[in-house]
Amino acid sequence: MLERMRIIADYQFGKGAGKALFQDSVTFTLSRTGRVRQIVEGDRRIATVRANDGFLILSTYGGEKLKAVLPFPQKRVVMNDDAAPFVAKGKTAFCKFVVSCDPEIRAFEEVLLVDKDDNLLATGQALLAAPEIMAFRRGPAVNVRYGVKGKEMAAVTADTDTTGGAPAT
Repeated sequence: MLERMRIIADYQFGKGAGKALFQDSVTFTLSRTGRVRQIVEGDRRIATVRANDGFLILSTYGGEKLKAVLPFPQKRVVMNDDAAPFVAKGKTAFCKFVVSCDPEIRAFEEVLLVDKDDNLLATGQALLAAPEIMAFRRGPAVNVRYGVKGKEMAAVTADTDTTGGAPAT
């Protein structure tokens, strides 16, 4: 399981992301059908697995870990100073407040929202491709999932099982 999650992270975020996000000590929260729902380190959730396509949705903790290994501006949307406090609280990031972004961002991709000093504000899903984000002056650019000053889901829910980080055989 661990190796599979690392491969998904490498595909989604770039080479080396899987090892950086998921140490050998992670545990998995499983659904009743045995599918991975969440990846947890200690009592902190790193990511949730999106059920419809198997991609990862990062928590702010996972976003910090990913930001530490990805070179700037990879997977980042830079917000201006006026919007930064709102984005950090989990509010939608609008195009007119975007200063710059990774030119490789595609629509519906998971991204990191940062301020001008590359401090993490939030994680979210880009609603537009990078050229559109920079060209548009109206409308939402990123649907913010988790702001660093907002609330996040609990790490482990009571009705699920957890298993160790060792790969399944």
